[in-house]
Amino acid sequence: MSSTDTRLEMLHEWLAGQFGRDTYTLTPASADASFRRYFRIRRDGEARIVMDAPPPQEDCRPFVRIAALLHTAGVHVPQVIAQDVERGYLLLSDLGTKTYLDVINASNADELFRDAIDALIKWQLASRPDVLPPYDDVLLRREMNLFPEWYVARHLKLELTVAQQQALSGAMDLLVSAALAQNKVYVHRDYMPRNLMLSAPNPGVLDFQDAVYGPITYDVVSLFRDAFLGWPEERILDWSVRYWEKARAAHLPVRANFGEFWRDFEWMGLQRHLKVLGIFARINYRDGKPHYLKDTPRFIGYVRAVAARYHELAPLLRLFDELETHKARTGYTF
Repeated sequence: MSSTDTRLEMLHEWLAGQFGRDTYTLTPASADASFRRYFRIRRDGEARIVMDAPPPQEDCRPFVRIAALLHTAGVHVPQVIAQDVERGYLLLSDLGTKTYLDVINASNADELFRDAIDALIKWQLASRPDVLPPYDDVLLRREMNLFPEWYVARHLKLELTVAQQQALSGAMDLLVSAALAQNKVYVHRDYMPRNLMLSAPNPGVLDFQDAVYGPITYDVVSLFRDAFLGWPEERILDWSVRYWEKARAAHLPVRANFGEFWRDFEWMGLQRHLKVLGIFARINYRDGKPHYLKDTPRFIGYVRAVAARYHELAPLLRLFDELETHKARTGYTF
């Protein structure tokens, strides 16, 4: 760490206030796509996690509040041991060193996803209106608009024609309407293997500070149509049936007909995929983190596969055909 890392120096001062001048070691634990970073602190043989969330870019208070909601719901999340939300520091319990993304494979995925489904259902069963921000029309559209702003205009350096703009706008209208028609529950908003820790009880759940109240399929499609690894469609379908059956047994407000649930799942996924294409481009150009772009072909594949299955989404599929032609002509690899 550089001596010019002012926030790290402030962090050491804060930790001295927690532990006195006892000896401890501080090592990087992880970083994410935001401005937050994490350290593992070891003292007297015990490990804990320190979150550094620099104001004004980040706010620790939603993390603290939603951690309490998840804990009350029976979900395994980090315990907040100490906090200085004004300066952006949290001392947390350590859920381990292995994420689902680190360990999941074709052999253990059924078991790991079973635990993830069970934890998700606990979270959804705790849902109450007017507690978390709504996943409303404004937010759904703001997220999807990252796609034309950052992926199309900034990354592909392409200005959409009027016809292309209309095709994208029409698809967004359909996706927003479909999302808002779903029954609402608590939504983690990034419930995927990278944010699930292999732990006891399993899983430990992280990165929940952006939780909202919204469509019931959002988290389950995030889990199975992941940003960083892909699965055969037959396995995704099987896991989705397992979730749907457990959700029905728990009296969660999923569709009574699985075919209708599956359509909700697929269309909700499209909203997320468009958003993430924009986010990954933004992370590259705004934040200088280029490695996320290599996963964009997976999302393009998700979009094309789903759009091809529903005639209402044919204009979106044609738009992506045209974007692929543009990439081939200009030599873009992602």
